[in-house]
Formats: sequence, structure tokens, C-alpha cells
Amino acid sequence: MAETIQVTICVNGVDQTRRVEPRTHLIDFIRDELGLKSARAGCEHGVCGACTVRLNGDIVRGCLVLAVQADGQEVETIDGASDRGDLVELQAAFHAHNALQCGFCTSGMLLTASSLLAEKPNATRDEVREYMSGNYCRCTGYQAIVDAVCEVQGNRRQTVVEE
Repeated sequence: MAETIQVTICVNGVDQTRRVEPRTHLIDFIRDELGLKSARAGCEHGVCGACTVRLNGDIVRGCLVLAVQADGQEVETIDGASDRGDLVELQAAFHAHNALQCGFCTSGMLLTASSLLAEKPNATRDEVREYMSGNYCRCTGYQAIVDAVCEVQGNRRQTVVEE
């Protein structure tokens, strides 16, 4: 039997303590140990972005972080961000622009887009495309995704100007 290590990771605001093998990736901990299936296990090489989660507020690839590295840390999945209502505007824009076709990449796209809007509220369209390029989408060709993010960005700028 393989050696296991106890970890406690705060996932979506709830401390989760489990024993894991040292080589268990964070995405596998989230999906297999906790049963949260919204973050996807895609390429398992950090290329596609389907496993995107927030670790202490920073976007990371869950397939590149070991669960033991997240011990004592805060992890947020799309479930936590959605439950708080942080993504309502982005979700509506993705829906309106048909930027979520098959849905496999959507959770990673939404978390990444949310971080982009927080970090670079005045990003150009090219900067939006570049920022989002780390998340792979086979269905949309990115045009609809960039359109959705830029719409939210424009709406937020207009709200700031009106206030």
C-alpha cells in the first residue's frame, strides 16, 4: 500500500481533510476525493486549462499542483465562485454570445475571464485574447469568448463612468 499524507485544504470555504498519496494532483483531489466535477481533467499537462481553479486567489492549473502543495491553502472552483454570484455577469454574456458550446472548457474559461477582469479592467481586445489563450476551446474559435469578456468589460466601464 502506498504511503499517504494528511492534507487539509479549504475548498470553496469548507475545510476538507483527507489522506492522499503524495503524487495526487489537486484536480484529482477535487474531483475524486470531494466529488466536485465542475473542474475538468483534460490534458493533464497544464496546456488546456480545463482544470483551472483558484489557489489563494491566483489562477492555477489543478493538474500541475499536487494536493500536498495545497495543504493549508484556499482553493476555489467554479462552484464556489458561482455560489457567491461573482460570475453572473460573465455567465450571462457567455450565454448571450454562445461562448460555451460543449461546456467542457467553460468553468476554466469563466474563472480565467473573471481574473482577467479583476487584474486588467482596461485590457484591449488583443490583451483579452492573449490572456484567455491559456485555456483551450475546441468549439468556439475564441471569437465568442472574447466578445463575451469584452462586453462585460465595456459594461463595467460604463457603470463606472455613470457613477
